[in-house]
Amino acid sequence: MAEGLLGRLSGRGASSKSDKHFEVEHSDEEWRRKLNPEQYRVLRQHGTERAGTSPLDKQHGAGIYHCAACGQPLFDAGTKFNSGTGWPSFWAPL
Repeated sequence: MAEGLLGRLSGRGASSKSDKHFEVEHSDEEWRRKLNPEQYRVLRQHGTERAGTSPLDKQHGAGIYHCAACGQPLFDAGTKFNSGTGWPSFWAPL
């Protein structure tokens, strides 16, 4: 899964499911077709990759990290740091 399983966190307070708006919206069936089973589990069902298993943790270079599901840009590689957790970590979203 070289494209990674990153997601975007919102800075807004809690809201009900009905008043959320996302740039990219698909039905659950469409997400299941678009994503492989591991991506679906992590990105749509709040699962977690095992620490140290993401190839993105060891990837170092210039560029922008994008969401594996919707393609939205998330982080600049220049904000990546080694948190010692086994997951890619960034100090600022785009």
